[in-house]
Amino acid sequence: MTDPFTGALLSGVTAVVDYLAAHTVTCLVPAFFIAGAIAAFVKKEAILKYFSPDAKKSVSYGIASISGIVLAVCSCTILPMFAGILKKGSGIGPATTFLYAGPAINILAIIYTASVLGWDLGFARALFAITMSIGIGLIMAMLFRSYDQELGASGRGFVPAGEGETVRPRWVVPLFFVFLVLILVIGASSLLAFSLRLSIVYILTLAVAFLLIYYFERDEVTEWGYEIWDLVKKIFPILVAGTFLVGIIAYFLPPETFRPFFGDNSLGACLLASIVGTILYMPTLLEVPIIGGTFGYTQGIMAGGPALALLLSGPSVSLPSLLVLYRIMGAKKTAAFAFLVIAFSAVAGVLYGNFFPYLGLPGCGTNG
Repeated sequence: MTDPFTGALLSGVTAVVDYLAAHTVTCLVPAFFIAGAIAAFVKKEAILKYFSPDAKKSVSYGIASISGIVLAVCSCTILPMFAGILKKGSGIGPATTFLYAGPAINILAIIYTASVLGWDLGFARALFAITMSIGIGLIMAMLFRSYDQELGASGRGFVPAGEGETVRPRWVVPLFFVFLVLILVIGASSLLAFSLRLSIVYILTLAVAFLLIYYFERDEVTEWGYEIWDLVKKIFPILVAGTFLVGIIAYFLPPETFRPFFGDNSLGACLLASIVGTILYMPTLLEVPIIGGTFGYTQGIMAGGPALALLLSGPSVSLPSLLVLYRIMGAKKTAAFAFLVIAFSAVAGVLYGNFFPYLGLPGCGTNG
């Protein structure tokens, strides 16, 4: 019989090995390549220039709501960028949409969620994150319309950033991303035989290499490599360490402990999950093993509603980030933003847990 210390270490190591063995090659590696390509080939300036209070709402809120696909940041990394666009003269609505959506729609996190916790939960996370970010931004703009009025009166408009000239056909970059996404989807698919998957991924990899050789400059490819490496060194060590810690916690605090709190799709369970997510600080991707392992979603202990509520609130807001936001935009705006995140996340959890199963999606409202 092993002593508690050894048992806890073995539990942590097992958690790391299980997650990495199941998801590193088929999920994380392609996801890092996609996120690196977005960072290298989609310019942030082209996104941020549409956040003026005078910009068309469908454009400013639409772009802000999908900003996380380009940025791939966590709740604390987004703060300097949020402060920067406010300083440049962004409207409070698009700015807070950007503030929530940046971490919430993180492309790495969405892919990892779908791969580990189920495609139904990954889809729901992406869908609700986009709609919630727009709703939060619109309500913030309505509550604090005086901010935008003062901004307009001061004449401090948002300064558009210039876009770089392109020298390649417009179809190249979209096709490049299509190939990368297909590599991810087909490589992770269990519907095809391994030999067929390997053959298709090999052909797609050759297609990616062809585009890189003939349509991209050497400096661009180098930048892509640097972006991939930057994401890996920032995220992967934290993911491994966090998963190890989750395994240790699960040894002393088994998932069954949380069944009375998160075992159903009630409003109370979803609200508690959204509050817990708002307080906790969870680095990018770590929310997945926490929900899957610590709270027992993959074992059917945590219900789908609270799982989604935690996924929507946890990565986007944390107690440290709220303290920083207090210094950036004051107590009233920070309190309103936190309340809206909690409320929207709880409602989304209730809707997902109680109504999505009737849409016929496998796994909805239960476990992935």
